[in-house]
Amino acid sequence: MDAIREQQRAYQQDLLTDLQDMLRSREITTVLIADQYGRPALEVMDSRCRMRRVFVHLAFLWFYWGDERDERVSCLRLLAAADRIEAAAREGWREGEQGELGIDLTKILDAHRS
Repeated sequence: MDAIREQQRAYQQDLLTDLQDMLRSREITTVLIADQYGRPALEVMDSRCRMRRVFVHLAFLWFYWGDERDERVSCLRLLAAADRIEAAAREGWREGEQGELGIDLTKILDAHRS
């Protein structure tokens, strides 16, 4: 299981590195990090000098930087993803804490059982 997690993290890091290269070429400040849980993340500075972490959700192949619908974009189209994240950073991140994207599988199972 550890080998699979290592491969997943390596893939996440590769995707974030490609995104970082695109954003840096657009003069967006970024820093590739690992969060407190060891997940690769890209810290992206907005127009107000506030950092927001961009993560990769491998199950859905999303880049995401919050839990709102407009805070995620497909990893499959890197250019479009860079465009969207650049626009969000130039507009400024939304106020408040960064939401964490999570999926409650028990809700899916409960819905299926009823």
